[in-house]
Amino acid sequence: MKLKLISVAVASLAVAQSSYAVDIKAGDWTVSVGGIVNAYYTQVSCKGGTVGGLALGSVALGCGGKSNRTVIGNGLLPNGLITSVKSRQGDYDVAATLGIMAATASDSAIANNSNVDVRQGFFSFGNESMGTIKLGRDYGLFGSNATLGDMTLLGTGAPVRATQLNRVSLGHIGAGYSYLGNYGQMVYSSPAMGGAKVDFALVSPVSNNLGNAPGGNFDSGSTPQVQAQLSYSSSGMKLWIAGKTQKFDGRTPADRDFTMRGVELGGSYTLGALGILANVQAGQGLGILADGDQENVDSVNYLAQTTYKVTEKMKLGLSYGKSRNRDDLAVNGRLKSNSNVTTGVYYSITPSITLSGELGQTRSKGFDGSSAHMNGASLGGIFFF
Repeated sequence: MKLKLISVAVASLAVAQSSYAVDIKAGDWTVSVGGIVNAYYTQVSCKGGTVGGLALGSVALGCGGKSNRTVIGNGLLPNGLITSVKSRQGDYDVAATLGIMAATASDSAIANNSNVDVRQGFFSFGNESMGTIKLGRDYGLFGSNATLGDMTLLGTGAPVRATQLNRVSLGHIGAGYSYLGNYGQMVYSSPAMGGAKVDFALVSPVSNNLGNAPGGNFDSGSTPQVQAQLSYSSSGMKLWIAGKTQKFDGRTPADRDFTMRGVELGGSYTLGALGILANVQAGQGLGILADGDQENVDSVNYLAQTTYKVTEKMKLGLSYGKSRNRDDLAVNGRLKSNSNVTTGVYYSITPSITLSGELGQTRSKGFDGSSAHMNGASLGGIFFF
């Protein structure tokens, strides 16, 4: 139930395989303590011209200003210590989760000792007839299925140096799908109805703190961000449709207010050893790495992936993702697209340890005809306990 722990660490969604968290019984309570530790040797090489905006394949972001870089750091998942509790009290199932994350790599031997990233801290209550209500900080709904289904969740995907130091690699974030985000939220999840399920979230609105202008020019509005998802699962198949919206307020008279709007449609299917996944997102203000980080730019993201289990322990995979801007604007540095193709092999040497090797290329293009690319290779492993 290895990926059950991934789901707690990534989006608190149930997926196949089992974690090896330690369960402690104390009266009516069950306390589970588990975690994730990973490290990958990544080597990147960048070539090409200067592409503006958040160009992930550029020398500036992909390789940190040099033509070649090496990092031994996290993959798409961080290191994490995850504690959860659950109990049955009267007519309700009650539970809570606290996830504390930490990075593997920095560019200092001493400066990263105290950096922690508390991505999760929430409680929930409900039952089979009413569904579940969740209150607290957790991952968002929009983009969750694409992220959880990404084969590079057990690897690195795009090992962009700008994010891998002190945080994680990107997988297909910004080059296939937008990051699912971490938010304060109130979520209602319906009971499963013939395989169908609805999730609705009121989310604490966020500011544009990654905009091209210093500090970002847009603040969160007076109303919450709203996210919703309808999903259906049956016999190895899963389908989903999701959406999110939030108003951003300009901080100066020159900055016009805008509303982020996004829709998502996707599906996955497993037939024996073969697995396929496809996901499309489109909207305004979705951003590259965070909500609104390109302001009100119209964009589309798509991801296609196929995997095949050669043996019970070994899986091969190929994935391609692209994030394309439809607007040629100065505010996004005239960035046209980021794309990433990754091929990987994933081998479970024990139920707790998966080793992986990946090769990939991340390519960025500008509306002015400029282009740059980052070739990347990674080798390492992930441990679940």
